[in-house]
Amino acid sequence: MRRKRLATVIALGAVAALTLGACGDNAPPAGGSNGPAANNAGVGKIANPSSEKGGTLRYVNQDDWDSLDPADTYYAYSWNFIRYYARQLVMFKSAPGGEGATLVPDLATDLGTASPDNKTWTYHIRKGVKYEDGTEVKAQDVKYDVERSLDKDTYPNGPTYFNDFLDLQGYTSPYKDSDPNKLGLKAIETPDDYTIIFHLKKPFAAFDYFAAIPSTAPVPPSKDTQTKYKDHVLSSGPYMFDQMNPGKSFTMKRNPHYDPATAPTRPPALPDRIEVQLKVTNSNDIDQRLMSGSADVDIAGSGVQPAAQAQILRDPALRAQTDSAITTRLWYSVINADVKPLDNIHCRKAIEWAVDKTNLQRAYGGSVGGDIATNMLPPVIPGAQQFDLYPTPDHKGDLNKAKEELKLCGHPDGGFSFNISYRAGRDKEEATAKSIAESLSKIGIKTELHNYPTGDYLKLYAGKPSFTKANNIGIMVYGWAADWPDGFGFMAQIVDSRTIHQSGGNSNLGIKDPKIDQLIDSTLNEKDAAKRNSIWVEVDKQTMSDAYTIPGVWAKGLLYRPKNVTNVFVTDGFSEYDYLALGTTNK
Repeated sequence: MRRKRLATVIALGAVAALTLGACGDNAPPAGGSNGPAANNAGVGKIANPSSEKGGTLRYVNQDDWDSLDPADTYYAYSWNFIRYYARQLVMFKSAPGGEGATLVPDLATDLGTASPDNKTWTYHIRKGVKYEDGTEVKAQDVKYDVERSLDKDTYPNGPTYFNDFLDLQGYTSPYKDSDPNKLGLKAIETPDDYTIIFHLKKPFAAFDYFAAIPSTAPVPPSKDTQTKYKDHVLSSGPYMFDQMNPGKSFTMKRNPHYDPATAPTRPPALPDRIEVQLKVTNSNDIDQRLMSGSADVDIAGSGVQPAAQAQILRDPALRAQTDSAITTRLWYSVINADVKPLDNIHCRKAIEWAVDKTNLQRAYGGSVGGDIATNMLPPVIPGAQQFDLYPTPDHKGDLNKAKEELKLCGHPDGGFSFNISYRAGRDKEEATAKSIAESLSKIGIKTELHNYPTGDYLKLYAGKPSFTKANNIGIMVYGWAADWPDGFGFMAQIVDSRTIHQSGGNSNLGIKDPKIDQLIDSTLNEKDAAKRNSIWVEVDKQTMSDAYTIPGVWAKGLLYRPKNVTNVFVTDGFSEYDYLALGTTNK
């Protein structure tokens, strides 16, 4: 799921990397009322507003894309950026803050129309939308890209929601379709050029979020070059690819056939040209380019590195160009009930009470890196509620209550041990593991720390139940960001026990409660968003009541915006700057 891409980019270059470190003479204050804060002119409002068109907007990326193909991409920044050249059925509104988490029609004329059982969804395509070659976008093109996205052998990077929810009836790929009539996937109908109908095998009342996935962007079958399509995606958006140097750079120019009249929910396309430089491996160099004005946007979209952060927060002029907002990412740890005696809820609750969360926040750079989390759902998720089932003075832990729980679980003096895992090369996760170990040592629980390769952490180690049980891993340090900003988009993949596979590759690292599964099922057919949101709060409360997780930090990032970049704001739709709205005075 999206964690394979979103989590990688954020964790490798982002919120985790923007922490200051607990030591060092040059580290600025960790944050709080006495520490320097971001200017936040782009949080909840628009910084440097302008309607001026023209110029070149310059992006830099520490890494390469997973893919520019709309069927094969799962990076958060890619879903943000792809709107330049691809139009999905639905998109997040281009607006600051929480308004940016609102879904609006894009290629479709309106949001989806559902059947009474929420298993059939109908959309109507806008007429007159054209590709860069002047041909008109048709409903069949949208169907075809969804069909392509189902083929995980050819397109392994994209999400699997359509694979999981569509009534596939054995269909796997347009490249393996044996139907002599070539009607394609029966779960998607296109009765005419401007109507598309999705048939699900189980209800999903929030299907409009699926309609916002890039794989609903149109791809004409005649232009499909399969794995090579990413080298030149046929644009249906305001910009088209111009020069492509795979793995190094690409440029974009205006699509001459893009008609703003067919895009009433989109902001004006301001830059004349977009340049993207890839594999700028020195992340500190990216920060210096931003501050010097030789680059405009770090496309990873999640914050500067420690050295730049220290420099920026001490300089009022630089700090005036910064924003920091809570994202849909949670840094947390999972308590593994497969490891004895953690199968006893009171032993798990002892851990909840013992952990000093101020040290967990310090591991991520203090309040600049995030807010102390007392439950799972980040505050920016619509309908989320903040609560604390294990309140302690100043979040520093309560050893007396922890020892009371140890008595109830039959280990009054602790006296048991287990291992704590974290991802290799993640300094902040290591600091988190050490902090938890230190807290537990105060109540007689002994732990050893083990790191495992980041790329296989979920496939072979923390995400493989047989491995964690055999290796006595009682706590797994981890992090998660929402696929989209609602309860399902954040919680489903990490708390639903039915997503756990014994073969590994799990993002649910051990939460198994039938009550949680039943609550999740009750959201699928609930049409009222407010009621769905309230159920997800109950899922959150049940997870915390079960004492399966140790919430650490609701993540922030220190974002820097050069003075020449206009219309800058953080959107809750992506927890980044809204790329589609940006302009530039750089002519």
